[in-house]
Amino acid sequence: MGRGSMDLAAAAAALLILCFGIAGVASDASDHRYKKGDPVPLYANKVGPFHNPSETYRYFDLPFCTPEHLKEKREALGEILNGDRLVDAPYKLDFREDFKFKELCKKKLKPEDVARFRDAVAKDYYFQMYYDDLPIWGFVGKVDKEGKDLSDYKYYLFRQMQFDILYNEDRVIEISVHTDPNALVDITEDRDIEVDFTYSAKWQKTKTSFKKRMEKYSQTSSQPHHLEIHWFSIINSCVTVLLLTGFLATILMRVLKNDFVKYAHDEESTEELEETGWKYIHGDVFRFPKNKSLFAACLGSGTQLFALTVFIFILALVGVFYPYNRGSLFTALVVIYALTSGIAGYTATSFYCQLEGTNWVRNLLLTGCLFCGPLFMTFCFLNTVAIVYSATAALPFGTIVVIALIWVLVTAPLLVLGGIAGKNSKSEFQAPCQTKKYPREIPPLPWYRGTIPQMAMAGFLPFSAIYIELYYIFASVWGHRIYTIYSILFIVFIILLIVTAFITIALTYFQLAAEDHEWWWRSFLCGGSTGLFVYAYCLYYYYARSDMSGFLQTSFFFGYMACICYGFFLLLGMVGFHAALLFVRHIYRSIKCE
Repeated sequence: MGRGSMDLAAAAAALLILCFGIAGVASDASDHRYKKGDPVPLYANKVGPFHNPSETYRYFDLPFCTPEHLKEKREALGEILNGDRLVDAPYKLDFREDFKFKELCKKKLKPEDVARFRDAVAKDYYFQMYYDDLPIWGFVGKVDKEGKDLSDYKYYLFRQMQFDILYNEDRVIEISVHTDPNALVDITEDRDIEVDFTYSAKWQKTKTSFKKRMEKYSQTSSQPHHLEIHWFSIINSCVTVLLLTGFLATILMRVLKNDFVKYAHDEESTEELEETGWKYIHGDVFRFPKNKSLFAACLGSGTQLFALTVFIFILALVGVFYPYNRGSLFTALVVIYALTSGIAGYTATSFYCQLEGTNWVRNLLLTGCLFCGPLFMTFCFLNTVAIVYSATAALPFGTIVVIALIWVLVTAPLLVLGGIAGKNSKSEFQAPCQTKKYPREIPPLPWYRGTIPQMAMAGFLPFSAIYIELYYIFASVWGHRIYTIYSILFIVFIILLIVTAFITIALTYFQLAAEDHEWWWRSFLCGGSTGLFVYAYCLYYYYARSDMSGFLQTSFFFGYMACICYGFFLLLGMVGFHAALLFVRHIYRSIKCE
């Protein structure tokens, strides 16, 4: 697998470079250099409720001033997946051209237009634009809550925009938009209103270099008080890991040492002594699990998702996912997932053949559908919801065709090639002890040694090591906070893997010591149980830490988080099983098995 994995990694890197080279986000003026009076590209992107990040609509779904010729910008795959729908904005902000109160248009709003604007203002609608690839935000209007009763509220629409732009030589460095508090239109009642939309532009020189213009957007997550919280999280997790690993290592080494001495003494003794503990089941501990095809498919999918996560971290650490590089993360996820399907095929089929499975084609199909199947069904439901709401999260038919072609032309062939390579690897399962013909009966065990209580114990510690960092990730993915401290996130991920491995090893030892030899599925389920804790955290975050509301946002949040947590379950389950397998092989190799 070593050579094949290296070739696959090289292919992934090459395709990613090609993908980001072709589909990267660049303005029409690709070098971002302008002369005085040159037009600078300004695109209107979307509008939506501030507290519902997935519920966004096209900018001109609200009755703003519409240009005569509405031209849409060609977008990359990642931008479309991100819900971006860029069109030419009606504002004209030529390079270094100052002006005051330029008229955008005079628009007569009908009562239904007023009602739409009022509904948008009541829901805290914001708009987003891009000026020379720099993001701009602003609110559509404001609510004046004069009285406690809802009927006393006054709704106002902003009609004047003030653009403040900083430049350095021939480059745009920064842009912000402000609304004039005196230029308001009362839209509390449904009536015909004539609105005079205006805007101003003011240019100022700055010493900030072009290369550093994006740093402004990443500084919020790097502020001292935020960094202190992140490092506190890291130290807390490290202490947890050190205590856990130290405790487990001490206990297990002492117990195992006593076990090895006892078993060695028993073997030297001529008396017939009854075997007890984990040695007693040496003839059953390597008995292959039930549903071996599903088990191998879970390991294959988990390995693929692990490879995907590692590649994403590599790209993040080298700076590909800088703030507002629109859609780059989604593009990377689609491309890398497609390219790593060969890893899933190889891992699943080779392990399935080691378990003496015969129907490897069925196993390969199961591997291909295990994660993609639930994800596809979730996508179909949520995309239908987005279409009903006319939200930008609804993917166009062409994009769905592109993703389907990637799956058919890249993912499926690589999966099959990996499966064929796994089948032909001819590797045998390395078991230090021979398996007896008939399985031993497992003795009655107390309730807390059941699968579900053990999963609860196994998932709590890894979750406690990451929960502080989870808030920042959720606030970034399901909010407007920017997350750029990928190095800290990578350390947390490593800690998560270590804690998952150690807790699974400990629980596996106690299971074997209780003469329960069905550890295969148990170790996988215990390792992956952290994913269930993360999904439980979703409920807490939604109701206690966010202001999300509405069917579209709720279904998107819980639907896609279910897929992400399921992916975590497979990934960490794979880590837990492999850690347990290494441990079990080690302890049974250390004793003489008859």
